[in-house]
Amino acid sequence: MTVHRPGSPEDLPPAEELWARWALLAALEATTEGEERPPRFRTGRWIDDRGLHWDDCGCTWWVLSKEGDGRFVLYGEDEASGIKSYEPAIDVLAGGPDWLPREELRDGYEDREIDCAYWYENGVWARVPYPDDLDDDGLDCGMSCFIDRGEVLVGLTSQLDDAVAGPSADSLLADAEAYRLEPQKLLQRLGPTNRYDEPLDRPALVRALARAGLTGDFAAADTR
Repeated sequence: MTVHRPGSPEDLPPAEELWARWALLAALEATTEGEERPPRFRTGRWIDDRGLHWDDCGCTWWVLSKEGDGRFVLYGEDEASGIKSYEPAIDVLAGGPDWLPREELRDGYEDREIDCAYWYENGVWARVPYPDDLDDDGLDCGMSCFIDRGEVLVGLTSQLDDAVAGPSADSLLADAEAYRLEPQKLLQRLGPTNRYDEPLDRPALVRALARAGLTGDFAAADTR
């Protein structure tokens, strides 16, 4: 899948699908130790009270948060973005809906200024209009690993044990996207380590799946 540069709202899948893909990959990295660690001391992908996170502690960081009533906000930055250096300054929240958590977003994230923001309501993504000569807002580089279903499948497949029979990566991802994933079906296919070659923390993984709502009640997903 090709994402425009700068990104366009049409590049993003429905927020519920984006949430499911991101949450599944985040659950594979979950650890009991990490559950209590403050965001500024975490890297990779995880879920907490604020929402879903992706932070490489260098080039990119993003958050996807649920705001209730089918509303979501995606925000963060990637070093490819030209928004911070653009003159005159671009207000990425200008004209946004009243329900945006503006105080939280204006304060930034762990003292980092928000560089890019998209919001979702009534099944549609939106963002502020960009100047015609803005080259990039970082969406492609920062979020393609979740936007592109094929990339999600590659990430999931890399952690499956080929020697163990069971549901395919595509089937497991489809169940996650439908919020009906059975943890045991996923666990039986996984190898002994996560993508960092650390022992897979199965209890933490199951908790992360449930917290994100992938195992049943998405509406009650405990992230706020």
